[in-house]
Amino acid sequence: MLAVVQRVSEARVVVAGRTIGEIGQGLLVLVCAERGDGQAQADKLLAKLLKLRIFGDEAGKMNRSVQDVQGGLLLVSQFTLAADTSGGNRPSFTNAAPPEEGKRLYDYVVAQARAAHPVVQTGEFAADMRVELVNDGPVTIPITVR
Repeated sequence: MLAVVQRVSEARVVVAGRTIGEIGQGLLVLVCAERGDGQAQADKLLAKLLKLRIFGDEAGKMNRSVQDVQGGLLLVSQFTLAADTSGGNRPSFTNAAPPEEGKRLYDYVVAQARAAHPVVQTGEFAADMRVELVNDGPVTIPITVR
């Protein structure tokens, strides 16, 4: 699975003019399932997200996790993270999981996150979404879980 994690002071997802997910301080996570991914990769990704120490402590060092700061998680599906641009100027998305499998794994990550963390919001799978955020830092970290 692939993810791009952004530490935010606030973020929201808008679909058809309506806000469907919104957090204050926390992590905006763009999530992509690739072909061959399963629950094991989803579990590893969630464990990494919850323990990733990218929030500042009293000394200003990135030493705290989203759990430590009681921040929110905003999970947004984004198959385009699997883009392959090696063959030309038009990206190929053949490495992305098929839509049914991608949705199943995204829904699984969301359900597991809600069971493990008190503030979890989402986008809408396969929707045309507008994602608004204030990147804090900025801190943006790509994660690959195999």
